[in-house]
Amino acid sequence: MKRLNYLVNGLAAFALIVLFAQCTGNADKQTTNDPVHAGGLSEMKIAYVEIDTLLAKYNFCVDLNEAMVKKSENVRLTLNQKAGELEKQKQEFQTKYQNNAYLSQERAQQEYNRIAKLEQDLQTLSNKLQSELMSENEKNSLQLRDSINAFLKEYNKTKGYSMIISNTGFDNLLYADSVYNITKEILEGLNARYSSPAKK
Repeated sequence: MKRLNYLVNGLAAFALIVLFAQCTGNADKQTTNDPVHAGGLSEMKIAYVEIDTLLAKYNFCVDLNEAMVKKSENVRLTLNQKAGELEKQKQEFQTKYQNNAYLSQERAQQEYNRIAKLEQDLQTLSNKLQSELMSENEKNSLQLRDSINAFLKEYNKTKGYSMIISNTGFDNLLYADSVYNITKEILEGLNARYSSPAKK
């Protein structure tokens, strides 16, 4: 079950970073496709946003992550409880079988088959719940991306950036002067327009 937690958390982080990288790259479409010929590179206005900071401090993202952690924990508890019950039944069967407590071999086989079916059902449930978690995580990532995209488009109507780049560690941006870092401004704007369900 610990593997499930690592898997869900790892997938969540990876999906969010990938989707954010796409989101900030598509945030602002210019009317011309060739900024070099439209006015030269020197006239381009560029800024960047630190995605790691947004993931950690954007309240919408924080709320989504907390909800996912709770759901993951509920899945883990449910599966652990059912696995514990199954293990108990397996041990009882083993004890009865060793003590010849079954009236016939046929009755012992029936009980064995019943327990095997419970084990199979538990594996099916585990796969289903994990798949639901992954699907919900993907849906959350898309909502987060759409939320940031919508804000950046509105924000850029007055700022007029030619390009807003995402920065996740050394993945996309190796060096940039901090004067081009608009993360704080974006984060404040995103949080100002987001109302947490708990705070409504």
